[in-house]
Formats: sequence, structure tokens, C-alpha cells
Amino acid sequence: MRVKLASIAASLVLLVGACSVPKDVAYFQGIDSLTQEQLSQMSQNYNTRICQDDMLNITVSAWDPTVVTPFNPPMFSYTQQGDEPVQASPSLYSYLVDKEGYITFPVLGRIHVAGMTKEELSSSLQEQISKYVKDPLVHVRITNFKVMVLGEVTRPGGLSVKNDRITVLEAIGYSGDVTINADRTNVLVVRDVNGQKEFGRLDLTGTDFFTSPYFYLQQNDVVYVEPNKAKKRNARYSQAQQYNVTIISTILTAVSVITSVIVAIAKK
Repeated sequence: MRVKLASIAASLVLLVGACSVPKDVAYFQGIDSLTQEQLSQMSQNYNTRICQDDMLNITVSAWDPTVVTPFNPPMFSYTQQGDEPVQASPSLYSYLVDKEGYITFPVLGRIHVAGMTKEELSSSLQEQISKYVKDPLVHVRITNFKVMVLGEVTRPGGLSVKNDRITVLEAIGYSGDVTINADRTNVLVVRDVNGQKEFGRLDLTGTDFFTSPYFYLQQNDVVYVEPNKAKKRNARYSQAQQYNVTIISTILTAVSVITSVIVAIAKK
């Protein structure tokens, strides 16, 4: 009787354990208990900074399109005022930021742009072009903004960002969310800052990561979602099992060869 009771108790414990949800699975734990002050601290003003290897699309416009033609080659070409513009390939009027942070812009020459926001660059160009054109408007866009998401996500790979702004949550969401084998408490962000690597760790099960400088991703950031302990443990066991199978297979092959040789000798 006691054995049966012990067996039933053990089964109940296993059942409860199977039905319980691990604490490191749910996102944003404790978010409902945050104070207004804590919520206000999560507000971040984010501006994308131009960096080396960025591809910038810069267009200049004015009331009279012909007067800004020198600043837009070869985006538009005109025969005479009033004619329809002929549009060229966008790749012909994009500007690559070199290793020193410069671009070469028509008429104005070599300009240092690294470290500036798009708004700052637009304002600076408008001021310089105003010497040649009345009331110019300058639009700046980064065309090759991308991040990489690797590890325990459904669809790992690169993500192109059209609006120059993406959070780590959005990047993971676009990748199909993390898998059941993911370690949500230790998400790694790898960032290149002026040629130096920076590393940030985020715990998605809490709320502190909302204030992290790695919450908003920058150009060419790499997000790596590590496997959890169970996945790592299973991987180690799997490798050990493969190694054992290889050893056993080699031994059996050797024994088979030796046996064949012995039998052949005995027949003689």
C-alpha cells in the first residue's frame, strides 16, 4: 500500500512539474508592477548616426528643378526648362561613406559625414548649397541599413531595415521569434564602433533591457540568441554518442578484418 501511495505521489509531482512554465520563458516579467517613474526612464531618444560603409541616398530639390541639377547628377537630366525629367538608376546617385567617414558630393567636394544624424547632414548640406541655390531642400536616406540575427530563432539571417530604426525585439520578431531551445536571459548584441567591437547582454525575461543602449540596434549589429542549458547539454551528449559510435564501429571493423584473416589462414 505504501509503495502504491509513493508511486502516486511521485506521478503527481512529475505531472505538476510538466505542467509548470519555467520562469525563463515568459518575456517582460514584472512589467505590470513598474512605477510611472520607472516607465519614464525607459523612454529613449534614438537617432541613427551615419558611419563608414553606409550608402547614402541624397537628393536636392528646389522650386526650379533645373537649378539643382548640378547637385543631383545623374539622377535627373533635363533638355530645357519645362521638359519631363529622365530618371536614372538610383545606384548612380548614392554616396558610399569611406573608411575615414567622408563622401564626395557634387560641387561641394569632399565632406565629412560620419557621426552625424541624417537631419544634421541635411541641415549642413542645405546651408552649403544655399550659397548657390535659393531655399534648397535636402533629403538624406541610408539605403543599406541592415542587422543580422543568428542562433536560436526560427529564421536566422540578415534583415534589411527601411526606416533606419529597429529594436532588438523587432529584429527577433521579424526572424520568427526565438525557439523553445533559446536562452531568453542572455541575448548577445555585437556592435562595431569605430573599428572596435562592443558586446551587450540583454535579459528579455525582465524589463531592464528597455533602458539598455543595445535595445535600439545600429547598422550592422549582430544579434545572437544563445541555446539554453538543455540544448547545450543535449548537444554535448549527442557529440559524445557520435564519438562512441565511431569508436565502436572502428573496433568492430578491425575485429571483422582480423577474424577474416584468421579464418583464411586456418583454411590453408
